Amino acid sequence: MKKSILTLCAATLLTFSLSSTSFAQVKLPQASSTTSITQGLGIKNLSLSYQRPNINGRVIFGGLVPYNEVWRTGANNIPVIKFEEEVTIEGNKVPAGTYGILTIPTQGEWTIILTKNSNQWGAYTYDKKDDFLRFNVKSTKLSNKVETFTMQFENVTTNAATLSLAWENTYTKFTIKVDQTKEILANIDEAMKGDKKPYLQAAQFYLTNNLDLNKALVWANEAEKGNPEAPYIRYWKAKIQLKAGDKKGAIATAKKGLEIAQKENNTEYVKLNTQVIQEASK
Repeated sequence: MKKSILTLCAATLLTFSLSSTSFAQVKLPQASSTTSITQGLGIKNLSLSYQRPNINGRVIFGGLVPYNEVWRTGANNIPVIKFEEEVTIEGNKVPAGTYGILTIPTQGEWTIILTKNSNQWGAYTYDKKDDFLRFNVKSTKLSNKVETFTMQFENVTTNAATLSLAWENTYTKFTIKVDQTKEILANIDEAMKGDKKPYLQAAQFYLTNNLDLNKALVWANEAEKGNPEAPYIRYWKAKIQLKAGDKKGAIATAKKGLEIAQKENNTEYVKLNTQVIQEASK
């Protein structure tokens, strides 16, 4: 009887031990790390989240990732991209929203798929009916191997950015553009009604976006009145004058900016104002 009780107790302890082990939470590193990127584009953001597998000695394209088949584009869940406003991708309008990214790699060219079903693990449940957009882009061979699958925003300007994909010796990319001019001009007009008028920022925007240079110069002059000893204001005013074709005025403005910068030992604006003088002197 005593032996039976001991046997029963031992079995109970063993069962409890195995049960506890089964439900133990162990924190382990992901085989494919997760990366999230928020990239400013003009006055709005692009957001991207994706998984990053490694080569680990494998043949990737034409091996692990077959050609001419829909690929999850990374590991685990497909990449998710979010646009805060309407964008243009390779000439195609895409409304604000959240999309998944799938691809079909081939030698020398990839098909990029934006799917409305952004919540997918792998490409196993892919349905072409969920496609919002498909387009083709060229791919190139890299001389240096990329060990970890990488997606990143490159060549970012005020109205465009390139999203590139690189893994093993393959690189491809596509361009995302925005047109925020109307919204920004409305914001400038509204801000100019207030007490703190953004004269310099408005002048810079008009200059860099090839808008009304006469208006930009008026605002630069107002900014100069408010802070006459600022070498950076003289620099931007000189840039506007130069772009407007007033080389003589640009040189005079930049020389004053250079003089102020030298007094302040401001090496950055010594250099920048000197560059304007040299360019206007050609």
